[in-house]
Amino acid sequence: MPFTQFKSLGDVLKTYNIKYIEDNFKIQSQIKVPKHLVTDLNFTIKNIAYDVSEASICENLIYPILRSVWMPYVDIFSLWSHKPIEYDTFLSGIPDYLISKRSDLGKIVFEVPCIAVVEAKKDDFAGGWSQCGAEMYAMQKINKNLELTIYGIVSNGETWEFAQLSNEQFCFYTNRFDINDLKKLYNALSTVMQLCKNQF
Repeated sequence: MPFTQFKSLGDVLKTYNIKYIEDNFKIQSQIKVPKHLVTDLNFTIKNIAYDVSEASICENLIYPILRSVWMPYVDIFSLWSHKPIEYDTFLSGIPDYLISKRSDLGKIVFEVPCIAVVEAKKDDFAGGWSQCGAEMYAMQKINKNLELTIYGIVSNGETWEFAQLSNEQFCFYTNRFDINDLKKLYNALSTVMQLCKNQF
């Protein structure tokens, strides 16, 4: 059954007996945003009707930012777009984007997913988190390592929210990040990448 079967994040947490807490996300990275990303996003915002569809938001806003943040970590992580994952018949589906540990066997081999990214369709962040929470739990079970921290991100392209799942505790970060403050958003995403890197 698809991850979208859950009606809310609360349903996910109750189903799998996961404790919910909130915190403030602390940015640890201080990296300059690449000029090519600034130029590309400015062009997109000015010239492309990026908000006409879910696919357009993913392709024109979410993916270019993720790709730019991921590129310095290309030797450590792989970035996947719409890669099906399945833990069992109840936890399966196609996340919008995943970041996993890069396999020694090559770029086409999928292993150890650690970041799930979900588009908030029609600005529905609550619905986005129900899907992302299910994906995060499935990733944790696929990895067979409850101590490995899984990160989740939900975005409508402009606003970005973060959470993490570790052991049986889901931590939602209450501060949001916005594309209009690209430096802060970029460094929040870079912080997540670095935290994942530290686990391997």
